[in-house]
Amino acid sequence: MGKDRGADEPPAGEGPARHVPVLLNEVIDALRPRDGGRYLDGTFGAGGYTRALLAAADTKVLALDRDPTAIAGGADLVAQAQGRLTLVEARFSQLEEVARAQDFVPLDGAVFDIGVSSMQFDQAERGFSFRGDGPLDMRMEGRGVSAADIVNEADEETLADILYYYGEERASRRIARAIVHDRNLAPFTSTKALAEMIARVAPGRPGDIHPATKSFQALRIAVNDELGELLDGLAAAERTLGPGGRLVVVTFHSLEDRIVKQFLAERSGRGETGSRRLPGEAAPPETSFTCEGRQPIAPTRAEVDANPRARSAKLRHATRNASAPLPLADKLTRLVRLPTREKGKV
Repeated sequence: MGKDRGADEPPAGEGPARHVPVLLNEVIDALRPRDGGRYLDGTFGAGGYTRALLAAADTKVLALDRDPTAIAGGADLVAQAQGRLTLVEARFSQLEEVARAQDFVPLDGAVFDIGVSSMQFDQAERGFSFRGDGPLDMRMEGRGVSAADIVNEADEETLADILYYYGEERASRRIARAIVHDRNLAPFTSTKALAEMIARVAPGRPGDIHPATKSFQALRIAVNDELGELLDGLAAAERTLGPGGRLVVVTFHSLEDRIVKQFLAERSGRGETGSRRLPGEAAPPETSFTCEGRQPIAPTRAEVDANPRARSAKLRHATRNASAPLPLADKLTRLVRLPTREKGKV
């Protein structure tokens, strides 16, 4: 992985992060790499998980990242791997397409580390963090709609929904109203200006996280369609993992973890019993994954002390069965989209 992810906004005063893979030992234990196995690192970052996979056995690794700076930074590792590593600029929702193009199917394992990397947070010019002033950007790929575009162009109701559903921001309507008012005077172009405005209209209590933390998380998720990418990536992994293949996902906030938890619960039949079905009701489809052990797995106190950005990490994992992949149910797709509104009502 190598992303050293943690809270969506690092605590003040931490400084540039060391790129320490979160839950590295637990991830490798869950993947169970073996000689000759084919493994996918869906979020390459600084390459921490990929390095561990290459070192654990005589494996081959296909690594993806949507950030071109991460791809450029991995060139040396590709050379060192001597043909055992292929690095591709792509979103992990595209993993099936990429894996088939690389003749890398079926997979023996796939790992996702969801969220923003330390490198992205630490580069003010990327606009992910309000700890340093930078352009209001947040685009992982450096193209498409930016956070500034959303802040300055979306209507008040849409802004409030983004902040509430993607950031779990209770003051979403107050903040959205203030954004629309202030942008009529001057458009928002910098992270500092937006963070200061949020702190003014929705101040927090002493000891709380910065008042802008949840709003910045929400905007970043909207800009990069992170929740949609996560669900599509899980479904793509289901289609490309072979029987016995391992799926491992590390998340860092409740929105992500809920999607992974419900996806794996549906695919593994957790909570399904015959007594819960009505007479004559069809049995559920065969499960496509098996979940083992107590989950989620959290970092140890020692890891959190050494790497505070790991404190909110959760790991879930499952093993692919031989049955056919299942379609995505509406209850899953609803988790990743804003509510549909008509005439101002949900």
